Amino acid sequence: MAHTGQRSEDWSRPGRHRGKHGKPKPHPKTAKPKTTKQKTARTNSRTRHRTRSQTARRALRKEVPSTVALLADERDFAAMRHYASFVFDDHGVYLRQMEGLLKALAAKGVHTTVALFDPVAYEEFCADTRLDPDTPASRTRYTAELAAAGGTVIYEGQPIDRLVPRLIGVADEQATWEYATALLSRAGHRGECRDDTTARAAFDRAGAALRKVVEAAGPGVHHLVCSVPADGTPLVAVLHADAREAGPPKLPEPSGLVFRTVLACGFALSSPGGLVLRTIVADAPETVRGWALHDGWLRPLSEAEVFTAYCTDAETGEPIPPEHGVEYRAGIPLGSPE
Repeated sequence: MAHTGQRSEDWSRPGRHRGKHGKPKPHPKTAKPKTTKQKTARTNSRTRHRTRSQTARRALRKEVPSTVALLADERDFAAMRHYASFVFDDHGVYLRQMEGLLKALAAKGVHTTVALFDPVAYEEFCADTRLDPDTPASRTRYTAELAAAGGTVIYEGQPIDRLVPRLIGVADEQATWEYATALLSRAGHRGECRDDTTARAAFDRAGAALRKVVEAAGPGVHHLVCSVPADGTPLVAVLHADAREAGPPKLPEPSGLVFRTVLACGFALSSPGGLVLRTIVADAPETVRGWALHDGWLRPLSEAEVFTAYCTDAETGEPIPPEHGVEYRAGIPLGSPE
């Protein structure tokens, strides 16, 4: 074979492969491998980053409050079952699952409030907002609206059988306040004119009357009930006032606001309503006193009137036995309104 004058090349020899621009490139077998330490370091770095992110998210989760809307009774629960996206079919199981959810949120340190889910109001909400009612997202939107409107109960670990009655009471209180507010606003209308001073004056007078009643009752735990007939629907507000310690009596809100609003309705509408006060003092019989709404103020009832009011069936008019250990006393004169 003739010799060409060129050196033959053994392409099997290491380092003889050429890359772009004719530069030699290393043989794959000779590429420097990553060390185990480098791989471990990168893995550990990613793990630490992921752990820090998860920890940060958990910390932020505690900063975000939650609201849970609860179907408290069987009828409301049954009304939701016709939605395909509502997966529960047993109210008892649903309540137990809800209680488990509330406990889990509390265990994570999440501040949680509970609202009453009303299927009728939910359907109206979806119609007004043009949302599909058969989706969890729409139910979540409605729950957020409930939280913004008020009428919620803070979850503090109470059992579900104690939470549900309290929740129903708060929802009734919220509905009473809304209805009383609408009536009070209507009382300020005269034809096409609007006079807010009438409603404001009635509300201020109601606040003054409430303070005078509690102050006149003296120390103890006071349970007040105000009843005002309005448009055929009785408005009833209940308030507990603690006056066992020195200083002004403690009037909790929003119950105090609801009570003042209902009483203001009675004043503004000249309604024949009434106010009853039950006082509990240690080592003494419970006492019951009463006042009638009259001319925009509270007229004290006599002892006989209080006894008759408490010992007469409101529906039948028949007498009923007096409560054991309860003294029926006349209402205390409150002086002129401020």
